[in-house]
Amino acid sequence: MEWISKSNVLIVGLGLMGGSYAKGLKRLGFRVTALARRRETVDYALEHGIIDAGSDSIDPKLIGEADAVVFALYPGVFKEWIRDNQKYLKPGARLTDVTGVKRCIVYDIQAMLRPDVEFIAAHPMAGREVYGVENSDERIFFNANYIVTPTDKNTPEAIEWCKDLGRILGFRKVSVLSPEEHDEMIGFLSQLTHCIAVSLMTCSDNRHLVDYTGDSFRDLTRIARINDAMWSELFLLNRDDLLKQMDLFISEFGEMRRLLAEGDAEGLREKMRLSTERRAYFNK
Repeated sequence: MEWISKSNVLIVGLGLMGGSYAKGLKRLGFRVTALARRRETVDYALEHGIIDAGSDSIDPKLIGEADAVVFALYPGVFKEWIRDNQKYLKPGARLTDVTGVKRCIVYDIQAMLRPDVEFIAAHPMAGREVYGVENSDERIFFNANYIVTPTDKNTPEAIEWCKDLGRILGFRKVSVLSPEEHDEMIGFLSQLTHCIAVSLMTCSDNRHLVDYTGDSFRDLTRIARINDAMWSELFLLNRDDLLKQMDLFISEFGEMRRLLAEGDAEGLREKMRLSTERRAYFNK
């Protein structure tokens, strides 16, 4: 991992994820720079030692100095940035991202990208229900999962580089999936769970429920405090896979309802035993 000691890393999009990457990489000895939309974000990051330099506008010098670039942008904005600004990238630069969908992003980026730079996509399976660089924390990566999603346009060297990035940031497990496999998996593990949490919060408008609730409801709805702009875009970009997962859930929920309506205690208990068995796989 010789690149670790000599790389300049540019973070494009300095929110929760971009800021957490910046903190982790700065601790490891990288020179970290950033581009953000708001001057206040850049000033905060500079004042708190999160980055070494930054700008709230396109800065060809900062872009051109970067050996690696981490994109923490919404998918549509990410494509626009590459289209408009890739001319400033250093030859040989490696690009990666944190985007929550892949199939609709990776191939388009790679198709428009200059041949002398390489984009290798990744998805850190980590986050918090807060936003902004002021809430960034590299510890969200510790013991979390990290997924690299290469295509046949990626070199073995870039794939290994991206895997190394996940390892040095402290992720517990680094996996490799195709963009298609990633989107099917994320439709179930992340997007469906957010749909369920949102539905739980919107199916009753009784504001007194907060006076009676226990930890189970809080645990189930933790992720219902949601960034509507980002998650609606992710849902729509992964619509087909998410709809399949929603249909599977509706079918299974309907089966639970049938067992209850028919008074089938043994059927309900069997579902619960299976649930307990499968949940054990996820214990850290």
